[in-house]
Amino acid sequence: MREFDPDLRLARFLPRSLVTRHTAGPIRRLTALPARKGPAGGEIVHVDPDVTVRVFRPAGARGAAPAVLFIHGGGFVIGSAAMGDGLCRRLASELGMVAASVEYRLAPRHPFPTPLEDCYRGLSWLAAQPDVDATRIAIMGESAGGNLAAALTLLARERGEIAPAMQLLSYPMLDDRTCDRTDVDPRRLRVWSPSSNRFGWRSYLGKATGEVPPLAAPARYEDLSGLPPTWIGVGSHDLFHDEDVAYAARLTAAGVPTTLHVVPGAYHGFDLIETGSAVSRAYRKEQRRALASTLGEGAVDVSDPA
Repeated sequence: MREFDPDLRLARFLPRSLVTRHTAGPIRRLTALPARKGPAGGEIVHVDPDVTVRVFRPAGARGAAPAVLFIHGGGFVIGSAAMGDGLCRRLASELGMVAASVEYRLAPRHPFPTPLEDCYRGLSWLAAQPDVDATRIAIMGESAGGNLAAALTLLARERGEIAPAMQLLSYPMLDDRTCDRTDVDPRRLRVWSPSSNRFGWRSYLGKATGEVPPLAAPARYEDLSGLPPTWIGVGSHDLFHDEDVAYAARLTAAGVPTTLHVVPGAYHGFDLIETGSAVSRAYRKEQRRALASTLGEGAVDVSDPA
């Protein structure tokens, strides 16, 4: 077994499983606290009675700008849109993009398809903004948010109302069938374990566990052709590594321009936990580079890996 990247110094202290049936409630309440305050440098917009977005706009922008819809992670059961404040603020200030983080409702109280439909309403709102170029919108998500980003890209293709220019998936939670694996070495995992995965999927699928809809688990979706350019990033010590590599391979086989970025020795959510590490800064730089390149902001300097 390859060791964790030495730059990720917290790896040996972190638990293998953080989110469980017993911890989800307290963590959910804790992560919901920042969502009650308006974001510094941004605003909270009510899309409808159930959905809000936290929006950051570039200063002094002229004309319609490219945009990013960010979808937070948390195994479908925890987290809030405020988790994207720092990222969205930076995308607006440094890349000149309108960046919105969508507040979707959480499972198990709101199982599939409610969170996905909430995200679709956030995307529809973003595409309709006069300062947004609707032909240059990227959908970006982390972990369970990566699932929703992938599913939202597929749903947008199905409905034909919005055509995202890119999907950027950070260690996405794509395949419920990973819950059935018995060959996973728990010693190489941190934060998100097979038991966490089973809890998250049971919560999200609800009554759909008998026959899982492909939009709930994008790895089950058969036709991946015609999707926009895709960037997928994942650590080698992430439970989702194999399913993410497989999804990238299927996208490539379907003719979708796909970049797979594997970080050796990195665990799930490493860039959110050890934000100042060199490996995390480099990972975020690659994400910004991909966004700037694909959305046409080539003049933006992304040389600083912080």
